[in-house]
Amino acid sequence: MSKQTVTPSILPGFMELLPSDQLLFNKMLDTIRSTYETYGFVPLDTPTIEKSEILLAKSGGETEKQIYRFNKGDNDLSLRFDLTVPLARYVAQRYNDLTFPFRRYHIGKVFRGERPQKGRFREFYQCDIDIIGNENLSIINDAEILSVIYSTFKALGFDEFTIRINNRKVLNGFFESLGITEKADVLRTVDKLEKIGEGAVTEELKALGLKDEAVEKILKFIKLKGSDAEILQSLRDMRVENELFQLGLEELNKVSEYIRYFGIPEKNHGIDLTIARGLDYYTGTIYETILDKYPSIGSVCSGGRYDNLAQNYTEKKLPGVGISIGLTRLFYQLREAGILAAEKKATPTKLLIIPMKGTMDFALDFSTKARQAGIPTEVYLNEGKMGKMFGYADKLGIPYVVVVGEDEIANGQLKLKDMDTGEQNVMTVAEMIEKIRSVK
Repeated sequence: MSKQTVTPSILPGFMELLPSDQLLFNKMLDTIRSTYETYGFVPLDTPTIEKSEILLAKSGGETEKQIYRFNKGDNDLSLRFDLTVPLARYVAQRYNDLTFPFRRYHIGKVFRGERPQKGRFREFYQCDIDIIGNENLSIINDAEILSVIYSTFKALGFDEFTIRINNRKVLNGFFESLGITEKADVLRTVDKLEKIGEGAVTEELKALGLKDEAVEKILKFIKLKGSDAEILQSLRDMRVENELFQLGLEELNKVSEYIRYFGIPEKNHGIDLTIARGLDYYTGTIYETILDKYPSIGSVCSGGRYDNLAQNYTEKKLPGVGISIGLTRLFYQLREAGILAAEKKATPTKLLIIPMKGTMDFALDFSTKARQAGIPTEVYLNEGKMGKMFGYADKLGIPYVVVVGEDEIANGQLKLKDMDTGEQNVMTVAEMIEKIRSVK
């Protein structure tokens, strides 16, 4: 009776990569982490599994439906669906041990039971930063977040991108001035402008019970264009008699002023009144970032200011501002669009040492010296023909190969082969190490 095998497969909505793509993904992740740390953000890693009562303290509706929830013994548990709720719990729980403003970054997997579709995942990496204040947090932090976004995408190799900025107080205050009470529904509709177009947004606004005059004013408002200075002046000229609107306008003006101090080029940012951000907890500045040449990808980095991060877990007021990069989705979309292409290299190894008979001790000592010099090094430990060994290096994209024989050891001179050019150079172990180290 033959053994029954199970067909290997994974669930839809999960990303699994070949080594060459995984190296590229890891490089992006490391670049983001390095940039975050350049701005003084400290790492945080919370448990993947939280108590359901923590994750569901505020959430409901669609969010609750998407959470992976299960019982283990007497415990009601859930997989985290974002990194913000765990941050809120963490800050409230460890308040007395933290120094404020608390600047943290968190790069980790989150889980959502969404209907899987192209570019949407059930398990994905988020790369978040947040600055949390104790009772208050200066508006200049909102401008610094833009600087972090700019530096991150420049470090990732992008030049043509735009960080779009708005303020929820401006939006909510404007809606209040029109007598609109159900602002959340209007915000969600306005946020769809790029996806469904002006005509569909008009119909949805009317379906919410808004009169034609109010719809016309909303569309005129969100279509204000120009430089930051021109848009801000247009907002002032509207003379909206609403305290919330005026406060938001003042904040938007300050952020626009502070941006200049951070040296962010004007081509890479701008006020855009169509940006609404669907999440209800944003209360001030909001951001979305698009790649100029690939607008169909949508926002690649978004976030904003909120009044009270941990209000479900503590009486202390903890305002904050932050952003998130959905790295898994971004990587997938960039690869699908042909913007990213995996290199031939499918290993971090830079040097492959092939020992001939009787030279294993020398080869292993050589490999130790190379690694101590910071060179990722492998020793080919299996038997085989020379062609197979070089084929191994070629398939993985290992740039340098050296064959160690007894004669080479006796002479103190070995041949280093450059696998890209085919060039071979005779040199000592020390010279090889120095040469490989010098190549980026």
